[in-house]
Amino acid sequence: MSVEASVEGLAKELSTYLDTNRINQVRRAYYYAEQAHEGQMRKSGDRYITHPLAVAGILAELRLDHQSLMAAMLHDVIEDTGIPKDALAEQFGDDVAELVDGVSKLTQIEFRSRAEAQAENFQKMTLAMARDIRVILVKLADRLHNMRTLGPMPYEKRQRIATETLDIYAPIANRLGMHSICTELEDLGFSSLFPMRSKYISKAVDKLRGSHREIIEEIRGKLQEKLEERGLPGRILGREKHLNSIYNKMKFKQKSFHEIMDVYAFRIITDTEDDCYRILGAVHSLYKPLPGRFKDYIAMPKANGYQSLHTTLFGMHVNIEIQIRTEEMEHIANNGIAAHWMYKNEPSSVTSANQARVDRWVKGLMEMRERADDSLEFIEHVKVDLFPDEIYVFTPKGKIMELPSGATPVDFAYAIHTDIGNATVACRINRNLGSLSQPLQSGQTVEIITAPGARPNPAWLSFVVTGKARSSIRHVLKGQKRTESLELGKTLLKKSLKGFGARLADIGEAQIEAVVNHNQVGSLDELISDIGLGNRMAYLVARQLLSGAEVQSEPETIRDMRGGDGSPVTIRGTEGLLVRFASCCKPIPGDPVVGVMDSGNGMVIHSDSCVRLPEDDEGRARLTHLKWAKDITDEFSVELRVELERQRGVIAEVANAVAMADGNIERINVEDQNAKFGVVSLVLHVNGRRHLARVMRRIRNIKAVTYIGRVRS
Repeated sequence: MSVEASVEGLAKELSTYLDTNRINQVRRAYYYAEQAHEGQMRKSGDRYITHPLAVAGILAELRLDHQSLMAAMLHDVIEDTGIPKDALAEQFGDDVAELVDGVSKLTQIEFRSRAEAQAENFQKMTLAMARDIRVILVKLADRLHNMRTLGPMPYEKRQRIATETLDIYAPIANRLGMHSICTELEDLGFSSLFPMRSKYISKAVDKLRGSHREIIEEIRGKLQEKLEERGLPGRILGREKHLNSIYNKMKFKQKSFHEIMDVYAFRIITDTEDDCYRILGAVHSLYKPLPGRFKDYIAMPKANGYQSLHTTLFGMHVNIEIQIRTEEMEHIANNGIAAHWMYKNEPSSVTSANQARVDRWVKGLMEMRERADDSLEFIEHVKVDLFPDEIYVFTPKGKIMELPSGATPVDFAYAIHTDIGNATVACRINRNLGSLSQPLQSGQTVEIITAPGARPNPAWLSFVVTGKARSSIRHVLKGQKRTESLELGKTLLKKSLKGFGARLADIGEAQIEAVVNHNQVGSLDELISDIGLGNRMAYLVARQLLSGAEVQSEPETIRDMRGGDGSPVTIRGTEGLLVRFASCCKPIPGDPVVGVMDSGNGMVIHSDSCVRLPEDDEGRARLTHLKWAKDITDEFSVELRVELERQRGVIAEVANAVAMADGNIERINVEDQNAKFGVVSLVLHVNGRRHLARVMRRIRNIKAVTYIGRVRS
């Protein structure tokens, strides 16, 4: 068929839902693009204009508005022909020019790596989607046509495009509820990456379908009979299993091909929501439903707006999967956000709820984008949300919240609002106090307890599952780490300067600027933060700041290297992310302690007799001497070794002795020595050496105990 005939064919299809004036605007965009791409060819040997025309055809099937179709015609004009955006705006208006510009920008940058390419692309896509969601619809149609015509491309390029399609574009189509585009992208991507596997599964499906045709027709006939008997409207469609979905089930769920294909799938399309529930009753009276396999996505739609009733029945010695939905739900299941334009003149609560969902998702992406340090971190957060199974939980006021499977109360708190997540301290699940790390179940009511001034706990990162929670926690912790590294760095630098008889306030601006430039950092604060993080040594920075000034000490000695005045730095034990206690010697308040800088992670506090400390003079000189603050009430972990005679109830006696001395047991481990003697390893919480001495005295007073000592390493 000639290109001109295709244009007229497209115009004919558009006449089913657009007026003549708008169709002529689309036609004008086509002729403009045809001129612009004159002489350009595709790898297949076709004229280049066949591609924009095909992309517009895909959007016409989705019944998109005329501006999207014009943008589809013109989407490669800026990038491939050098025509500026202003010229398009003059010809076709600002909206169309913005759409074309948005689509062009998604493919323009040169990248250093594939991962970075995908991540950068996704960031740009997010920005474009936030401005106008139609940009991504044109881009998806563009990608779909490119996937359909991937054959003539070189092998490497085919692999890259197919991988990007499966990693990014298919999940976005899914997230926007566009099932028909998503499944086609997945199947095309799968057959490009794994042509042999795709061919093998496809042959096996055709063979099986042929041998099962009779049983499929028999089930369809019985379902039709039942609907007619009850006077219920409904057309029954068989559902095809997609190759990519079969392959993934075989690979990830360890199911055999026959296990997957022994399920007969049907879809019943009816008129109203009420009819859906009546048909559900009718099919349940025909065949027995399998317990736990019924899902009501009409009352609780999926995050991408999908609505349907799902049930699995057992009849004719096989499992029968049935989806029941209205015509409108069918359109939305296949076309997702694109259905919004289909129903623009007759909007319904379903399409506006779907639009609100997409807006909420895009807004969430924008928030994550602002918090991420780079595009790779951003995409790591986003991939989680593209597209998990959901659970549905309730707020105390009865509002339904959709969360991915495995979400915890912390994810729930961040889903409500970032500030609530940051201030979370506890939660109630179904009115009882619950753990912040336990995965939530559908149907639970969750209440978040907050406290002013509370901050996210770094341990939350090990159990949250949503991208929003993860990116918000990291964002706050990064800010906290910056503040703490500045404070710790300042303390260490001042101590070093004091050792040289100088103060930070006395150092001139010019000298500070010279040191900042010498160390290739942006500011003095950045330099001080690096000291707090353990990336630079305080005494070296102090010497640089003082070079050229009078230094009140002899040439470099061990004392100079220490850069201190002998007075220790005070610690409270609650300094936050940048002061940690060594797990080898478990120091507690009252122990003589020293600080070791750990590059990038701040200071680790060791007991000054710890075997892990450096032995040589230079290494010892670089340790920071510390002293404990007087009023510490926090608890610290300590390990004891208790040797005792084996007798009934002796472990209970030890535990009781610890409790009587106000100690708190974290872990107790009994090692057999022989039938008569045993060794107990005890990890407990105390708030200092005096408290520890009290606990040890209580344990020592037990008659069966022959030895008690503290484990240092």
